[in-house]
Amino acid sequence: MTLLTKERPLERLALPPLDKPPEHVAIIMDGNGRWARQRGLPRSAGHRQGTENLRRIIRAAAEFGVRIMTIYAFSTENWSRPRREVRLLMRILEMVIDRELEELNREGVQIRHIGELDGIHERLASKVVDACNYTRHNQRLILNVAFNYGGRDEIVHAVQNVVRAGIAPEEITEATISKHLYTSDLPDPDLIIRTSGEFRLSNFLIWQGAYSEIYTTDTYWPDFGRSAFYEALIEYGNRRRRFGKTDDQIDAEFARQSRIEGRTV
Repeated sequence: MTLLTKERPLERLALPPLDKPPEHVAIIMDGNGRWARQRGLPRSAGHRQGTENLRRIIRAAAEFGVRIMTIYAFSTENWSRPRREVRLLMRILEMVIDRELEELNREGVQIRHIGELDGIHERLASKVVDACNYTRHNQRLILNVAFNYGGRDEIVHAVQNVVRAGIAPEEITEATISKHLYTSDLPDPDLIIRTSGEFRLSNFLIWQGAYSEIYTTDTYWPDFGRSAFYEALIEYGNRRRRFGKTDDQIDAEFARQSRIEGRTV
């Protein structure tokens, strides 16, 4: 089975190109267990179906012009789940690497891991590192896999690295912290999507997501396909990102940039 599997007919309908797709989209893939429960299936079936859906979304992200995608695969808090489910999630990740790595590489996807590998079984940790190294030169889409990741934990590690670097307290700025995060060489996410109707970040990219647009949907992750992803990107494109400024300031900046580029306002 390959990454670019055939999708349902409605999922392959031609969609108009996006004028300004977000450069970086982060996704909290929530609702696998509830999707399974609605169908009288074990939670494992929901996780497996969620993995199948990831194929569609990776494909769609490249199609729609997204350059970076960060997915929340396993949080530091997920260790508190039943041991059987944790083992299943680990097996699923290992299976995905074994089954999809070659196809991801052919499609130009660069895999990156954000999080900690301490405490992960040595065989799986080795496969994660090898997958990142194998795809490191690809440029079509950067796929950050947040695995054994927590936003607060990331900030703690960043501060520890700042201290190790011997940087004086008065020289520490927001840029200093950002430079020591897992995503130090990447722009912050423009859009964070959460499926299943929840309204929280759950310790996901809490530094990087300070000014991200948030999009939530009641749809469970296994059903969040290409068309739903497109709708989220359209919604993002209709929003006005102020970054603390007023509408008048934004209008003035747009008019000034339009004059520079020779556009009619």
